[in-house]
Amino acid sequence: MNTRTRVTALLVATAMVALSGCGASQQQAADTEGEASGTVTVWAWEPALKPLVAKFEKKYPNITIKLTNVGTAPKTTSSFTNAFEAGSGMPDVVQFEYSTLPQIVYGYQGALENLSSYPISGWKDDYTSGPWSSVNVSDGIYGVPMDSGPMAMFYNKATFDKAGVSEPPKTWDEFYEAAKKIHALGDNYYISSYGGDTNDSNSIVAFWAQAGAKPFAMDGENLTIGLKNDETINKVNDYWQRMIDEGLIATNIPSWSDEWFRSFADGTNAAVITGAWMPANLAGSSAAAAGDWRVAPTPVWPGAETINSSNGGSTLALAASSKNKKAAWKWLEFVSHDEEGIAAYTDAGGFPSNKARLEDEDFLKGSDELSKYFGGQEYNKVLAQSALDVKESFVFPPFWGYAMTAFGDEFGPVFQGSGKLDDAVAQWQSKLVDYGKQQGFTVKE
Repeated sequence: MNTRTRVTALLVATAMVALSGCGASQQQAADTEGEASGTVTVWAWEPALKPLVAKFEKKYPNITIKLTNVGTAPKTTSSFTNAFEAGSGMPDVVQFEYSTLPQIVYGYQGALENLSSYPISGWKDDYTSGPWSSVNVSDGIYGVPMDSGPMAMFYNKATFDKAGVSEPPKTWDEFYEAAKKIHALGDNYYISSYGGDTNDSNSIVAFWAQAGAKPFAMDGENLTIGLKNDETINKVNDYWQRMIDEGLIATNIPSWSDEWFRSFADGTNAAVITGAWMPANLAGSSAAAAGDWRVAPTPVWPGAETINSSNGGSTLALAASSKNKKAAWKWLEFVSHDEEGIAAYTDAGGFPSNKARLEDEDFLKGSDELSKYFGGQEYNKVLAQSALDVKESFVFPPFWGYAMTAFGDEFGPVFQGSGKLDDAVAQWQSKLVDYGKQQGFTVKE
């Protein structure tokens, strides 16, 4: 099925749902009550799900969970879409990043179950705003909020102290001043690192969103892309252009590389502003810096209505082709809405989207191991507030996989000293507009 057919089919299906039910409240409720049995195949890369399997199967002894890691987030997505197009080999449940969900809903119509007639339709107030908004796509609910990635600033206090930065910067202007002091420690000292590659796309977009930018909008098959004329994006780009031009950030350290984690371990890369899922990554891959690191809120823009945004986070979705939807739903419910399941997930390192868990004293204390890594700080208290500070989700275009690749092509050279961010934004928009039209969308700039 080509994309034009997919998009058109989605519009027809949406119209039929609206005509037949006039909203989720009038749809026939899904059959989720009572006993369920059988095997539920789950494709997910998140390791924090592993401890939940035994607990779930103890609660539901007639259901077996077959949890399979088919690879990274992009690999999981491509495996799912390939199976859907082949018409065989589909899982019952699959994990997607929130940014990818629109791509599946719009690009592979009929692949996912619309959960509007399931109990989740009444759970809006149980989740933080960002994750809840992210699973609501095209007037439907296409996944359960699993985790979230509210941004926070993770920083090396030892390096900050050495540079004379006594307090973590609260504003972006203070972050800039701190960057100058840290770089004065030596040519290899930087407050942070960004290389403009594909891995950095979510970070840069999160910075735009935190400042209040809303460059993408979807209405049926109508897609709006307004990157290059967005004053907020221009403001953020001017800021990071200055950081690049003045040599205040490391641009030659690829994110998620061994070198990246080594620079965190030796203190020469003094901070990273990213999602709340970062603590275990730091502790596991930069263990030599145990006790030096702390967590603080994301620096803010004066006068901005938005305080924080998200970087990452994922959902579990139900395949429409599943032959065992009742059992699969019970797994989704256990992971995202059951007190025992959520506690097990967060105890294993996941960061919750559930408000009750964010307020739970056991969660706020954090783990002893990670608390020690962060110098005895109750790090989850900072991260929980960061989650509550995200008031809405960023709208991603329905082909984010392509957009990420194109981002690296355009932004990478700028971070390496060739060109300007404003030009990269314009070129990126041009590519996205052309690609959107090729995929069957009506694109407005």
